[in-house]
Amino acid sequence: MIDRYTRPEMGQLWTLENKFRVWLEVEIAVCEAWHRLGEIDADSMQQIRDKSDFDVDRILEIEETTRHDVIAFLTAVEEKVGPAARFIHLGCTSSDIVDTANGVLLTRAGEIICKGFERLLDSLKTIAYAQKGRLCMGRTHGIHAEPTSFGLKMAGFYAEFSRHYERFKQALDGIRVGKISGAVGTMAMIPTEVESITCEILGLAVDPISTQVIQRDRHAHFFTALALAAGGVERLCVELRHLQRTEVLEAEEGFRKGQKGSSAMPHKKNPISAENMTGLSRLIRTNAMASMENMALWHERDISHSSVERVIMPDSTILMDYILHRLAGLVDNLRVIPENMDRNLMGSMGLFFSQRVLLGLVDSGMGRQDAYVMVQRCAMESWDTKQLFKDIVSRDPGITARISADKLEEIFDPSYYLRHEDHIFNRVFG
Repeated sequence: MIDRYTRPEMGQLWTLENKFRVWLEVEIAVCEAWHRLGEIDADSMQQIRDKSDFDVDRILEIEETTRHDVIAFLTAVEEKVGPAARFIHLGCTSSDIVDTANGVLLTRAGEIICKGFERLLDSLKTIAYAQKGRLCMGRTHGIHAEPTSFGLKMAGFYAEFSRHYERFKQALDGIRVGKISGAVGTMAMIPTEVESITCEILGLAVDPISTQVIQRDRHAHFFTALALAAGGVERLCVELRHLQRTEVLEAEEGFRKGQKGSSAMPHKKNPISAENMTGLSRLIRTNAMASMENMALWHERDISHSSVERVIMPDSTILMDYILHRLAGLVDNLRVIPENMDRNLMGSMGLFFSQRVLLGLVDSGMGRQDAYVMVQRCAMESWDTKQLFKDIVSRDPGITARISADKLEEIFDPSYYLRHEDHIFNRVFG
């Protein structure tokens, strides 16, 4: 478990103590089901409710002998409950308890993660509207392309994380299942009603068919949904890291009083949060691969998946919870630098207007390829001589013969690039 990144609510969920508490929830729910069916008498059921407990150190002590964690757990609980403990685990196999408990744990973890998605989406929506209309250079291949707005950049990330959130909620529904179906899933030792009542008590759906385990495609869906979201986190973080480069500096992470960027260079302010989250996102994606490898088990089951899940269940959920809230904080405190956006827009001498000039010539009746060659020649001259593209175009006889001075002024209006910004915002935010 990655303690450094564990927020309190998520951290408490994955403690060893709480894992056993959820196992006990499942065992008691199974007993409640048997009780409703008349197989456990009222006095015994009340003893189970009142006395069921354990001591973690005692479980670990017993496990040193049994080499089986569920048996050690059951033995420790039986010591607390007394004679009524004979009804605990009735007809069950270990995976009935562990897999159903994991369904509970992953559901609860997922509900915590949903809060992180919602916070991040709120942050992205706020900054998108705050920066709506703020012209900045759009880049393809890292090279100046045409203007966009910083609001549109952030609206794009909002749209992406909305999709990540929807995918994750679907995966969460898929993992919200339990199984109390016995050794190989035939229910030979357990009435079907025990499974349905148990799952109802725990707030889970019944897995329609299981072997000794719940099939791991459900878990792979959960962890790959997290991995896709982690890819989105890295995409946003890489964007912000590029924007903080000294040569660009259109935005930078907040820098607290007393914060230091380098042990050697006092001037440094580095994009440390974005870099940190870039790295952590890779771990979440790696864990998703492990979850997919867990799908192929021998026959009705083996335990090759179990050791993997002891790592990836807490680690991936802890990391995603941490990342979503840290990223929201980064966005909330992001320093946007409009003057540098303006500087960078004209850093390429206004060459971004080239397509508008090209289309102006096409509108005049010139063939597209001839127009392309004419505009490219002016663009290369602008780049080589560091003269404004507009100035070169305005004195090119081939262009001015076809496009009037008034029309050129219209063509070189940068607000043109945001004429559909409202429409795009309406599509994204409704």
